[in-house]
Amino acid sequence: MMKKRWGMICLWMIMAALVLPGCGGKAEEAKAPATPAVTAPSAAAPSQAPGTEAPAPVPGKPAVAEVPVKPPEAGIIAVARFTSGQTVNGAPAGWVLESKSGTPFVRIEKDANAFCLHLSSDSESSFGIRKEIKVNIREYPFLNWRWKVTRLPKGGDVRDTGKDDQALQIYIAFPATGWPEKLNTPVVGYIWDNEAPRGWMGSSPHTGAGMLRYVVVRNKTDRLGQWFTEKRNIYQDYQTLFKDVKDGQPLGPTQGVQFYINSQHTRSAAESYICEVYFSKS
Repeated sequence: MMKKRWGMICLWMIMAALVLPGCGGKAEEAKAPATPAVTAPSAAAPSQAPGTEAPAPVPGKPAVAEVPVKPPEAGIIAVARFTSGQTVNGAPAGWVLESKSGTPFVRIEKDANAFCLHLSSDSESSFGIRKEIKVNIREYPFLNWRWKVTRLPKGGDVRDTGKDDQALQIYIAFPATGWPEKLNTPVVGYIWDNEAPRGWMGSSPHTGAGMLRYVVVRNKTDRLGQWFTEKRNIYQDYQTLFKDVKDGQPLGPTQGVQFYINSQHTRSAAESYICEVYFSKS
């Protein structure tokens, strides 16, 4: 048990110890999803049942809008489907705030029928939120999400340690492949970069971060302020990114997920939104 706990601690040490700045698949704009499996369905408010009344608001306490939690859907494992705008200790319920530098700006805001994570960083900021989640990507090989960026860090480039800033980063951590764990934990990062070309795949340029590997999903050529829906085959991405490690096969289910933003290297600012993140079978 102690070894397992130490393993989980080390799993996230690679994320916390580094300055964290995403292969194939075609992304779609959020307004034109091809199938329900591509765009995460938003929860819709049900009509009030006959004979029931809405609870009265607590005097002196502002009402908080909520989206009802939907029953689990076949073939889907939800990662981030926020049901209200509330945060606990600076992060959504079930998540942990992780700040490397600067002052974190984390909000949950309503967009249409969904609540989305809103991150904003300044010239000193590097932070994100994380949570543990176990998913067998052989069974659920697709990672789906919806995101938009309203500001990119000036000159940010994942390939350059001195400019390694991104408006939004999605990290999926897997079981360590050796010892020490913090140097041998495979992490797949899907990112919205600035200068790196879309489709670029490679390792982090930071010393000791060779197991942190990326796919650039979007960059400065994509329209700011517009929602995009993405669908990635993370199992295939893992096989490509880690073909030199254990024959490109993960040693178990995912260990955790993290959303991150940083702009401290470029001394600029960044802003982004993400929601409706889930794994799916197809």
